[in-house]
Amino acid sequence: MTSFMQLLRRFAADQRGNIAIMSVGGMVLAVCCAALGVDIGTIAADRRKTQSAADLAAIVAASNLTNATNAAKAAVTGNNYPASALVNVELGTYTADASIPVQNRFVTPAVGTANAARVSLQTSTPLYFSKFFTGSDAFTIKTQAIAASTQIASFSIGSRLASLNGGLLNGVLNALLGTNLSLSVMDYQALLNARIDAFDFLSAIATRVGLTAATYDTVLNSNIKVGDILAAALNVQQNTNGASTATTALSTISQAATTLTTKISPLSLIDAGPYADLKVGIKPKTGVNISLYDLLQATAGIANGTNQVNTGVNLSLPGIASVQLIATIGERPQGSSWVAVGTQGISVHTAQTRILLQIKLVGTGAASVVNLPVYVEIGSGTATLNKVKCGYPNINTSTVTLGVTPGIVDAWIGNVSVADVKNVTTKPNPGPATLVDLGLITVTGKAHAGMGNTTPVNVDFSYADIMAQTKKTVNTTNFLSSLTGSLLGDLNLSVNVIGLGIPIPGLGALVGGILSAATGSIDQLLAATLATLGVGIGQADVWVSGIRCDGAVLVN
Repeated sequence: MTSFMQLLRRFAADQRGNIAIMSVGGMVLAVCCAALGVDIGTIAADRRKTQSAADLAAIVAASNLTNATNAAKAAVTGNNYPASALVNVELGTYTADASIPVQNRFVTPAVGTANAARVSLQTSTPLYFSKFFTGSDAFTIKTQAIAASTQIASFSIGSRLASLNGGLLNGVLNALLGTNLSLSVMDYQALLNARIDAFDFLSAIATRVGLTAATYDTVLNSNIKVGDILAAALNVQQNTNGASTATTALSTISQAATTLTTKISPLSLIDAGPYADLKVGIKPKTGVNISLYDLLQATAGIANGTNQVNTGVNLSLPGIASVQLIATIGERPQGSSWVAVGTQGISVHTAQTRILLQIKLVGTGAASVVNLPVYVEIGSGTATLNKVKCGYPNINTSTVTLGVTPGIVDAWIGNVSVADVKNVTTKPNPGPATLVDLGLITVTGKAHAGMGNTTPVNVDFSYADIMAQTKKTVNTTNFLSSLTGSLLGDLNLSVNVIGLGIPIPGLGALVGGILSAATGSIDQLLAATLATLGVGIGQADVWVSGIRCDGAVLVN
């Protein structure tokens, strides 16, 4: 017993071979960790691969929402997974709103029309060493991905130019730009028919002002001289269409504007939407073609700011001796554009427009000349992208729906001053205007016609409409009669002698007859003048210039 205890004490005190024993233990532990590491690495690699397959399947499903399950299944099997790996495909509504928690942005079932898909995959990866610890030969991997359809359309609101008058167009354009142009009707028609690509135009602006390494967003938010904007448009027109009547006309305008120092932000012309972050020079698939005349008109109107147009109008209309036009084109609503590219909810706006037509009518008898001051104020018209419906698999069945609200109209026959027209912050409340002044005898009158708020009207564009960039006019539903007829129907005439209000028999009826006879001519005058300024009475013109249906993006 003593001998055994001595051996035990000797063994406990003996330090020979400790390192070897510890090494053996460490090697066993290292081998176990390495074995587990192999399995963990395999699981991680397979999870990434499965997630990539789920991402792709979700994108494909969101791009083909009418056949989402089959599309996702094809994507899964195409990545060498069995069809059974596709656990579920759920259609729903995705709302891209930063104020909504991320986990709540996708809702299934869909609210209204589905615009997104959630795909769930389940696969397994074999365990080589961990099975000794877990008792299982495989590890189950579950992944999900959500993708939303990027159904994008480009659309515009603006010019409702239906007929051309070279003199009136020259007068308005010269007043807006501060130039001295004399273009023909053929020149303006050519500008109206010529089209350039909006992104080529933005790239040309960037090149001209040295922003070639920037994004479209940088260009859009820069302040660019009007001369540079017109020169950029000319450059694109020359590269696209070569020598033509439109090229020559735009060259004349561009040269006349070279000395202008006025600057505007291109964002007031074009909203690039989801493509704003693209580098300049990269063109998206969505086509955005713009008319040179529309671009010119929008640029000139914005550059003019709240300055007034003051020009004579000569349309050679029966019963009208002369017309002086005073107009103010206000700014568009803050942050809005004339052309926009984007998804459901994006809007474009026209600018508020005020005009005062000082009309001299050819009279007869005692009222040889009748002065008729007509003031018209048209609020901002709005078009909103309500729906993009992509046709699968036939894109020719695609449609776009715009919700359009024409500008609100307020019109007066009254004593509206030039200062009233310029003050866009306050609505005028004019007194009676003097229509006939015979010295001691005057005829005064006042009338008002207005159009109340209107609800948006849905306007559908077929694929053929989009390809042809067909303009559609939306009329307000509660302003159907002519503006002139409405005003004259409300006109109260007063005949005064030295301010005493003594009636002069027959004079009021004479003036009323002269006004009634000129109704048709005044209507034409108003329509032509407003069309030249790009607006219509209780109307809005809209068109869709492009649609993209083949895109979808991951949203989580």
